[in-house]
Amino acid sequence: MTSSTQEARQALGQRLREIRRGAGYSARELAARAGWHESKVSRIEHGKTAPAPSDLHVYCQQCGAVEQLPDLLATLHNIDIAYMEWKRLLGAGVQRGQKLTLKLEASSTLIRNLESQIIPGLLQTSEYAEAKLRRVIEFYSLPDDLDAGVSKRMERQQILYKKRHGFHFIISEKSLYTTVGDDRVMLGQMDRLLAIVGMPRVTFGIIPLDAEAIVVVDNFMMFDDRLVKVEGHSAQLSITQPREIALYGRAFDIFASQSQTGDSARSLIMKAIAVRSRNVQQRGCRDA
Repeated sequence: MTSSTQEARQALGQRLREIRRGAGYSARELAARAGWHESKVSRIEHGKTAPAPSDLHVYCQQCGAVEQLPDLLATLHNIDIAYMEWKRLLGAGVQRGQKLTLKLEASSTLIRNLESQIIPGLLQTSEYAEAKLRRVIEFYSLPDDLDAGVSKRMERQQILYKKRHGFHFIISEKSLYTTVGDDRVMLGQMDRLLAIVGMPRVTFGIIPLDAEAIVVVDNFMMFDDRLVKVEGHSAQLSITQPREIALYGRAFDIFASQSQTGDSARSLIMKAIAVRSRNVQQRGCRDA
């Protein structure tokens, strides 16, 4: 859980404590009226336990503050979506995740994206996206909406050609050698990256394999300076605290300073293409 989420939970607990005190109840008295264990009120009010919507109903009903319930429920909802498990986020299929990201991208002027193992979604070929999303569906046991998910990911890429948006992508050189699909899929993806280098309003950098590990972070996307989406293994985190966003911005700047761009990036891509091409040729000889 991020400190943003914890602080939001603590702030909600503080509001509930004020409501309880305003009604003249001690924590023990409210617990007794609600039929709760006496420690539950303390855990909720100190942010140690996330309240359920039914808990908010109890606070408001018992403390005569029903008019505050809608706002409290909205606050709880915002906390919940700050830490969103992939199974929950993608429960209806991978297309939903693509739709949500498309909306965020459309509302942003500058998008910064760091990927340490794969190619960013906005730069993927349809074959690469299909291979990657297929594995996501399999791993998380999601409904199979692969075609719809790929289509929506390709639709997202239209934003690259809209003048009001700017982009800065950073990948690791490792991403060029991490196979998604097979070598032929990867060769098509490498060609796509060569076309990306030098695109208007797009900065594309590759961190060499031997670069120093100055800072270690998970994959993330920054939407202006208002939101960071961090991709964990089990969940997606939404970072909104300005000081946390600033830390991600600082990390991104460090990676940017280590990355190769322009002709240097092209050279790294061409090196990977040579390796992939040899793999395809060798496999063809064995199959002949």
